[in-house]
Amino acid sequence: MRVGGFRVLCRHLVRSFSLNGNHHHLRTKIHPFFIPPYSTVAEVQPQSSAELIKIMEHRLSAIEHRNAYLQGIINQPETSPTEYSRANKEIQSLSDKMDLICKLRKVEKEIESLKSLVGDCEEDKDMQAMAYEELEQALKEEQNLHNLLLKSLLPKDDADVRDCILEVRAGTGGEEASLFAMDIFKMYERYSQKKGWRFEVVEIADSNMKGFKEASAAISGADVYGKLKFESGVHRVQRVPVTEKSGRVHTSAVSVAILPQADEVDVQLRNEDLRIDTYRSGGSGGQHANTTNSAVRITHIPSGLTVSIQDERSQHMNKAKALKVLCARLYEMERCRAHNSRSKLRSEQIGSGDRSERIRTYNFPQGRVTDHRIGFTHHSISDVMQGESLDYFIDALLLQQEMDAIADFTATSAH
Repeated sequence: MRVGGFRVLCRHLVRSFSLNGNHHHLRTKIHPFFIPPYSTVAEVQPQSSAELIKIMEHRLSAIEHRNAYLQGIINQPETSPTEYSRANKEIQSLSDKMDLICKLRKVEKEIESLKSLVGDCEEDKDMQAMAYEELEQALKEEQNLHNLLLKSLLPKDDADVRDCILEVRAGTGGEEASLFAMDIFKMYERYSQKKGWRFEVVEIADSNMKGFKEASAAISGADVYGKLKFESGVHRVQRVPVTEKSGRVHTSAVSVAILPQADEVDVQLRNEDLRIDTYRSGGSGGQHANTTNSAVRITHIPSGLTVSIQDERSQHMNKAKALKVLCARLYEMERCRAHNSRSKLRSEQIGSGDRSERIRTYNFPQGRVTDHRIGFTHHSISDVMQGESLDYFIDALLLQQEMDAIADFTATSAH
């Protein structure tokens, strides 16, 4: 008898003794093939289709065979140090998948044993009910392992684990757009604080009414870019501006860009490619204003990109910030070029990813925020602006990305 059947038999014996000879039946409703709903991103999928499981099984079998082949290489005495190192490195890269596959194979054997036990004990209703209960739990575990394995097989963006640069710019709408740009910038600052991320202001250019013409920040923490990458685009606001006397609703727009921060190995900046200018910073006055050339403007000559920073009183600090922003922009340019040359991914992903695309509308009179890419609306705009409910949108967008990746996984694997 296999493990699953043996465990049910032991529970049956214990129950028989505890009931002191009374033949009571379980009163819980039995669902022998019940698959539960799940709450995580990958697990929101409905019960895995037979086609998807079949495709995934081919991938899992290939991983098992590859792992066995690599194990054979490292166990051969004649294997060279180079071959050993290469094989061992690949084994390590497969280790997480292999752990899940081993768990899945164990559960599959248990399910087979329990199904057999259910058929063999039709006359013993108590034992059959216990077998059904065990089978239900095993099927839940199998579905969970399918979800985890599927998620491990989906393509990943290596930049997801990076920190990011946030850039917010006022668009159409004059001073109202600048005021909304300030609101959006502070929304992300509050959201970052809520997540325990570090939010460092890089540069703020004030408008006449103390809004933000432009603002940028460096956000650091776990998987920051992966969480915020779908915030890039045009955010539209509909509300009555503070300057409006008649109470008429105006529409303004703000553009948001989320750029993954680049490491030194990602972007090689040569001194001959940079033109660095210093000038006196503007501001509200005071003893330090306009007295030293602390503001820095860096131009990357090959691309024509220009970054100006005057937020700090130190020229060196402004230069360091400008270089960080410049590297992030150059890295994003290279990522976009690589994406476009490899595939049509940008046209297939959620929205176009273009900063000119209108992605979200904040309607203050109606108290709602709508994301146009996924048709999702949240009816507490104040919570969103406080950074409290932004996760509703971020999680929904990540779910949509994963569902699209699963569809693409199925389509490409079927050919």
